[in-house]
Amino acid sequence: MIVEAFLRWAETAKAGDRARAANALGRAYLGSSMPAAERDAAELAMTYLLDDPSPRVRLSLAEALAHAETAPRNVILSLAADQPEIAAQVILCSPLLTEADLIDLAARGDGITRVLIASRGTVGVSLVAVIAEIGEREEVLCLLENPAACWSRAPLRRIAERLGDCADIRSLLLDMPELPCEARHMLMQQISNALSGFSLVQATLGERRLSHVTREADEAATVAIAGTAHHDDIAGLVEHLRQSGRLTPAFLMQTLCTGKIDFFASAIVDLSGCSERRVRSILGTGRMHAVRALYESAGLPRDVSNLFVEATMLWRHASRSSLETMLENVSQRLLRSFGRADGASSAARDLMVMVEKLHIAEQRQSARSFALQAMPVAA
Repeated sequence: MIVEAFLRWAETAKAGDRARAANALGRAYLGSSMPAAERDAAELAMTYLLDDPSPRVRLSLAEALAHAETAPRNVILSLAADQPEIAAQVILCSPLLTEADLIDLAARGDGITRVLIASRGTVGVSLVAVIAEIGEREEVLCLLENPAACWSRAPLRRIAERLGDCADIRSLLLDMPELPCEARHMLMQQISNALSGFSLVQATLGERRLSHVTREADEAATVAIAGTAHHDDIAGLVEHLRQSGRLTPAFLMQTLCTGKIDFFASAIVDLSGCSERRVRSILGTGRMHAVRALYESAGLPRDVSNLFVEATMLWRHASRSSLETMLENVSQRLLRSFGRADGASSAARDLMVMVEKLHIAEQRQSARSFALQAMPVAA
């Protein structure tokens, strides 16, 4: 009878009075021990208020029910689909909204709805994947900035593919330890493209010099990424680099000379089609003819494969000595053995030019390290 009287009163009451009554009704439903019949009637009254023409009324009802685990689920779901100011109360706070509810809201809602979902106290793996797939920049930024979001590798890769051209998104992605190496490489290329596109950089360096500097920086960064890749990431990175045409002899030689042997072995597995166990066995203990046959099965011509065989033997020797001298042992001794490969094919000559550049770069780094160590002593 009380609820019936409330409904009759609501037909003529002012919006402000209805809003206060809606809030009181919601709090009474949550906080008092009503008989079952009265609770049903109160729920019916709140359902009636969902159609109230005044947003103030629906907002007051949402504020009363948003945090409660005992709120009527049908009312919560309806409020979550209301206009943004009202829906925000429920989407951000309600414990009654399941991940399936939120996925449905994200799929059929607008950008504001997805921003609210991405800002919740907990965002599950499946929900993260949905927003990563369909969300625009603002929605994805909110998700990346939310420490309560549960990330897996696939959504991070997808965001890098879709929105890697956004500087703010790139910055947040690169700080994520879960980011796959192939996605990290894609973002590195985006940064390189952005820098080379600046008119000031183009005017300062010139087109030819800029192309050279960009290419060398790209190769160095790719080698660094390959060297820090987790074992589970390496196969994906190798596949990504192969598809983008970056598994060149020069790049492979650079990874071998710098001791990135896990990545190098995985690349040879991908290119040769041999099993990982067989490739690692040949690289570690195989005779020269077996090593050469392995490299040629990966597509390397004979004169280039000879350089790789020699580098492999030098790497084996270096791996038994100090790691700090590995690069010097491989690149410098390879230069001593082959020089600049005069008289060989252009591919072999280009490869040795790269090895020489690698050796020079390491000499300069060694000089810097020596100077840094010597300065405190001199002081």
